[in-house]
Amino acid sequence: MVDLIGDIHGHAGALRQLLGKLGYTPHAGVYRHPARQAVFLGDFIDRGPEIRETLAIVRCMIDSGAALGVMGNHELNALAFHTPDPRHPGTYLRPHNESNSRQHAETMRQVPAGDLSSYLDWFRTLPMWLDLGGLRVVHACWDETCMAKIDGPVTDAFLQAACVPGGSLIAPVESLLKGKELPLPPGLSFRDKDGHQRDTTRVKWYEPPDGHTLRTYALASEAIASDAPLPADVVRAAVPYPEDARPVFVGHYWLSGPRPTLLRHNVACLDWSVAKGGFLCAYRWDGEQVLDEERFVWCD
Repeated sequence: MVDLIGDIHGHAGALRQLLGKLGYTPHAGVYRHPARQAVFLGDFIDRGPEIRETLAIVRCMIDSGAALGVMGNHELNALAFHTPDPRHPGTYLRPHNESNSRQHAETMRQVPAGDLSSYLDWFRTLPMWLDLGGLRVVHACWDETCMAKIDGPVTDAFLQAACVPGGSLIAPVESLLKGKELPLPPGLSFRDKDGHQRDTTRVKWYEPPDGHTLRTYALASEAIASDAPLPADVVRAAVPYPEDARPVFVGHYWLSGPRPTLLRHNVACLDWSVAKGGFLCAYRWDGEQVLDEERFVWCD
């Protein structure tokens, strides 16, 4: 049986508190549970005040077998940020522009260069998803069509295909690690939690699009001011998560509220915005195929 833990973003204090609440205690520097295993949903780095400590806790648990974990988009971004672009000497696969540099600044400030190099090598070993038999884990979106296009380890060639404009892996990797997005009509945009003006919105990929409008299909529905019908190509391309499929757990989406809630009976998001005044969230899974909101565990 496993305990799934959402996006930590450098909040080691909250992680220690949550692990303690779940019954994990440190033994020889590794948090362990006598009968359970943790599963981390990615996004260990950036934003928070204790990134180095978070990485040490998570890596020790995964390397020792006390936990499993998947890659988040922030780990992939970090790899691309530090991988030279062979097409343009002196540049990197993720451009060092103001926005990208600001997002990654706390990680570079808090984690010494030698340690960061080691962690970047370790990030390459993280799987993009996990299928654990009775449940599934991916950072943002479970899409088997996209998964079928991804094969092999995270090499420099993989990163080029996943990060350079026009690369063959950009669409499938972004779907799995960032979710599905819908372009908004001209003139319609909103400001996200980081203050960026957005002309696309993340959507409820797990639901059938039939009967939805732009606003109701958007995950940030409160920010979308249009109830126009969904574009026909969006409806045709949708691959909703089957109602009879095994439970899937995701992070990534910066949800907010006084307590965690399910997205569907077999879809749970565990990112409840610990880096933006929310809380770090876990789900205690004991084999149930219909998820139960009473199994969420969280702490500020």
